[in-house]
Amino acid sequence: MRLDKFLKVSRIIKRRTVANEACDSGRAQINGRQAKAGAQVKEGDKVTLFFGDKKFSFKILQVNESVKKQDCADMYEVLDDEV
Repeated sequence: MRLDKFLKVSRIIKRRTVANEACDSGRAQINGRQAKAGAQVKEGDKVTLFFGDKKFSFKILQVNESVKKQDCADMYEVLDDEV
């Protein structure tokens, strides 16, 4: 699954266009490497997002094409949430 789509499906970022812009502006990393919106993610990947001074890291636990709102938190595990 594409990184921008995962961010939207898991509801980490609400809109796919915003997720796409965040990835393409260099604010996303997969396993410590810079990632574009079209980068493929899989279970076990560590993703880090940078928003201003804030850093948000999480590990992907499952990749689903669509999930219910109450189940989206089961798709990832928060590793680090720094300000």
